[in-house]
Parts: sequence; C-alpha cells; structure tokens
Amino acid sequence: VQLQASGGGLVQAGGSLRPSCAASGRTFTSYAVGWFRQAPGKGREFVATVGRTGGDAYYLDSVRGRFTISRDIAKNMLYLQMNSLTPEDTAIYYCAASVRTLYGSSLPNDYDYWGQGTQVTVSS
Repeated sequence: VQLQASGGGLVQAGGSLRPSCAASGRTFTSYAVGWFRQAPGKGREFVATVGRTGGDAYYLDSVRGRFTISRDIAKNMLYLQMNSLTPEDTAIYYCAASVRTLYGSSLPNDYDYWGQGTQVTVSS
C-alpha cells in the first residue's frame, strides 16, 4: 500500500486542522493505522492509533480529547482531526499502516508503511 499525507498547514493557537492520508492499493481495513509526528530536533512521537477493524482508538496523553483519528473506508482515507492546537503541536505529521498488529500500536517499528509527512505549524 502507498500512503499520501496532506492537509497540514499554518494555524493560530486554538485553531483546528484535519490532516488526511490517502491509501492506494489494499484498503485500510487490511491494516491497523496510526499517526505519528516529529518536531525539529526530536524523535518520532506516537499520536494516535486505531486497529484493523476499527474499535477503540488510543492517543498520546497530551492530545487526548483534542485529536480524533478516523477512517473513511469507502474513500480509503485516514484522518486526524486536531482541535485546540497549541505551538507544542508543531511538527511533521506522518500516517502509517501496519499489517503486523491487529489493534494498533504506539511503536513506530510496528508499522510497515509510511506516508511522506505533512507539516503542521501552530503560531502563538
């Protein structure tokens, strides 16, 4: 599967963005999926994940209640709705898919496919 992320941008603190990730090839129902981010000078950080069949989603503590991961099976799309953004959310956001996990994972090494990333910048 190939993943193409888009939908980042520049937003003021308190604003919202919804990055998206388009999958080509196999459908997202064949994979657990997740979003990660990487800020300048930092390692890749888990943000959110949901399992192959949907169900419970899991989030980084600092984004829980502000971010929502979702999939549109018909369109083969993955989304990350981000509300109440803060400058600390500034990063490149990556979507990822895993064939090895059923319920999703917070570990980058569990993912087999990655999108190219989309920049999210939150100004204060």
